[in-house]
Amino acid sequence: MNPSTLIGIVASVLLFAVILFFTAENPALFVDLPSLAVVLVGTLAATFISYPLSEVVRIFGLIGTVLRNERLYTQQDMDELINISRLWMMGDIRAVEEALEKVANPFLKTGVQLVIDRAPQEDIEDLLQWRISRLCAREHAEAQLFRLMASFAPAFGMVGTLIGLVNLMFLLGDGDITSIGQQMALALMTTFYGVLLSNLVFKPVAVKLERRTEQRVVLMNMIMQGVSMMSQRRGPALMRETLNSFMAQYQDEINDRGGRDDDADPATERG
Repeated sequence: MNPSTLIGIVASVLLFAVILFFTAENPALFVDLPSLAVVLVGTLAATFISYPLSEVVRIFGLIGTVLRNERLYTQQDMDELINISRLWMMGDIRAVEEALEKVANPFLKTGVQLVIDRAPQEDIEDLLQWRISRLCAREHAEAQLFRLMASFAPAFGMVGTLIGLVNLMFLLGDGDITSIGQQMALALMTTFYGVLLSNLVFKPVAVKLERRTEQRVVLMNMIMQGVSMMSQRRGPALMRETLNSFMAQYQDEINDRGGRDDDADPATERG
């Protein structure tokens, strides 16, 4: 599991356990299945209305992506690209093709194959840039799905609150304290669940997916830069220094932007 995700889950569970243990007379009162059902079913229903079925069913797979400790093999890709470039400079096409077969990154493999096929540099860059843009668009839509669910959850929490208050108004004249308490619990707990799911599940997943996309785009841009240099027959030593500088610069930009986003309104962040 992703270490930061695991830390967040454990910290949130411990926080609520401590709060309930010290503040609630009966922690079981915070477990209200009808209230949870109003928020979850309502949020999923609105999401199904908003998105095609093929996109909604990917929700669970995307949550699994966030939970996994997904690695980016940046150094390995860089080493493979420099090694292939060295062979290319030597004019050993067979060795280049054999090294290419061992490459696992399909984006890197496509770029190098285009160089081997003597495609013009501009065409190579255009194709690779198009693939980067397509990845950004696809993964932006995935993150936006969870941002939309984060906006739906509190709204359906309010719907449950209104349902509980309407029922409460009808019960006030009867004076049935038990029924009044049940409806008041429904009114309050739906809002609680809506805010909780929005800010502790849906928004964090969206942010995690966005950060994952940023990191993958940095790697793809690095590969595109290396492939472009290989097409220009630049030396492997120059390529290594250029790619190292390229990665350092982009990582600094991501970290700086990430620091600013922490204080920004989530609605204004990049989707």
